[in-house]
Amino acid sequence: MNEKSEHSLNERVQRKNDDHTQSIVVSKSELKRDAEALKKLGRELIGLSKQALKHIPLDTDLLEAIELAQKIKKEGHRRQMQLIGKMLRSRQEQLQSIKAALNERHHRDREDIALLHQLENLRDSIVEGGDSAIVDLLQLYPSADRQHIRSLIRNAQKEKAAGQSQKALRQIFEYLRLLSKTK
Repeated sequence: MNEKSEHSLNERVQRKNDDHTQSIVVSKSELKRDAEALKKLGRELIGLSKQALKHIPLDTDLLEAIELAQKIKKEGHRRQMQLIGKMLRSRQEQLQSIKAALNERHHRDREDIALLHQLENLRDSIVEGGDSAIVDLLQLYPSADRQHIRSLIRNAQKEKAAGQSQKALRQIFEYLRLLSKTK
């Protein structure tokens, strides 16, 4: 380790107590892990759409760097990633709010996926279950149109028997999705 990097490591981690100075040395490995975590965060930010980036609390410099990295390819992209990591390191106070916004986004995405799986299961059960499943569906979604659901189910059963594409199943799913949004 050269003298300059050793000096900067020690400077970063010194804490003053009441009467004396105590020095805590942070390993290079720990610093590298921290830098890698920030690069991973940067990659995640780069992977977001412009609309999603609007919901993340980013300053204009960082936002512009991320948008530029989305456009750059190959070696320039790697260097831009390093710049974004460096920018994130210098914004420690903003880092927690960025991470919180990303966690909220991931949580919302997981909830959306879970809802879609529930709707798929509900669709399959009403196609297989017939009238009793329709009654359960109407209890769950009172605003549902019983006649429309029955016609979609009949179409789905005909398509399945004829070995045709499952257009009616997609229509049932879309209808259930619409009902779930209005609930």
